[in-house]
Amino acid sequence: MKAMSIAELTALRDKMKDRVAMREGSGQIRVVVGMATCGIAAGARPVLSAFVEKVGEAGLGDRVIVSQTGCIGICQYEPVVEIFEDGKEKVTYVKMDAAKAAEVVEKHLKGGVVVDAYTIGQNK
Repeated sequence: MKAMSIAELTALRDKMKDRVAMREGSGQIRVVVGMATCGIAAGARPVLSAFVEKVGEAGLGDRVIVSQTGCIGICQYEPVVEIFEDGKEKVTYVKMDAAKAAEVVEKHLKGGVVVDAYTIGQNK
């Protein structure tokens, strides 16, 4: 492994601090990705990463928290993402991937419009 300079280490620390703050912040919207064994096996890691990255790129880090949880209980629909918004009913997105996560950030989190095609009601 190559030794890193102080500048490289500082840049890495700052980058990771933003990600940790986004996952632990206190926003008005919570995005929760199921990361139990079934979720991970179905591809939840890239989904979680996509949400963290796209929320940051969209400048939503001050009002959106991205976090992970264990089993949500609907393994056949993994990867599962639940979105909790103050004063609104929970939205459950199923069979997610990184591209769908990017679309949900743009349309739902940024634009305020639920992407019905990816919700559990449309996938039963």
